[in-house]
Amino acid sequence: MSTPTSPWQALSAAFGDTLQLLFNPFIGRRWIKLSLICLALGGGTSSAAFQWSFGSLRYDPSFRELLNRAWTYIGQNLWLVALLTALSIGLILILLYFRAMCRFMLVDAVLRQRVGLVAAWRTVGPLGRSYFLWLLGFLLLLGGIITGLAIVAFPTLRAFATAATPPIAAWMVLIGILVIGMLVSLLIALLVILTDDLVVPTMYAERVSLPAAWRKLWVCLRAEVATFAGYILMRLAVSVGTGLAALFFLFPSLVGFFSGSVIVVALFVGALRVVGVMWVWNPFTIGLAGLALLVLTALLLILLSVVGMPALVLLQSLGIRFIGSRVPAVEATRTLLNPTGR
Repeated sequence: MSTPTSPWQALSAAFGDTLQLLFNPFIGRRWIKLSLICLALGGGTSSAAFQWSFGSLRYDPSFRELLNRAWTYIGQNLWLVALLTALSIGLILILLYFRAMCRFMLVDAVLRQRVGLVAAWRTVGPLGRSYFLWLLGFLLLLGGIITGLAIVAFPTLRAFATAATPPIAAWMVLIGILVIGMLVSLLIALLVILTDDLVVPTMYAERVSLPAAWRKLWVCLRAEVATFAGYILMRLAVSVGTGLAALFFLFPSLVGFFSGSVIVVALFVGALRVVGVMWVWNPFTIGLAGLALLVLTALLLILLSVVGMPALVLLQSLGIRFIGSRVPAVEATRTLLNPTGR
């Protein structure tokens, strides 16, 4: 086994790997493929698009009336409620599955220093499905624990809400729930970081299950607690730094994007008025607005994923370089798949 690298050494090597993958040479198709992979990993978010779009619609009285009528109709039909619930659960499962697969596809791209979507999907298929099943099981277990805690805490919270002067015990329980919630959230975030950065490359290189890769990581972690703590702190610092850099490029892009969208909408509505057509909310115009919103959201997601993609590649490279010197199979796989690389 080679000498374990420090977090600083891993960052230096990861920076070189990222530059090589993205700019040596610069290939537009490679950027697009990597952006698609990173989109499923959180490289973009649709919240800004939905907030901007619905923010201008929700104050329209006719649109608000139609929306309220639609929600009332859905609430009066249990089959629609069941259908929307099933569709929501299905969408969540699909997104989780794509996240699991795309995490391995990103590892594959970093190790090979090239991107092949179809080939990578086939290569990492069994590993991605295994990761998805373990992730789904963990989320179900976590949901069960949260539900159990909510049931246990409900009597105290009910007394807290109905009492004119809540007892000290109610305050203590409420504060305890908040503290536990914060600690559990931090623990989950830490587990996700370690799994994505270090466990997934181990699974990819050794073709083992998630628990087996975690056991190997746990052995390394116990032997180098201070070094792994330094890695986590550096990883968080790199995340913050790359996030600020992305915002520096993203802010003017978003300003231009939304300004252009507003101009297009204004020109469209103005053109309708010129030909004597007034915009009124009805099923057709609602459908048209929904289609335009989907297009706007898709374009925004593409923009956000392209800007955020280099940071995700750098972070994944950092994890691979750090764990590679501690798990020989990871470094051997990197050398085998990219013998001419750094």
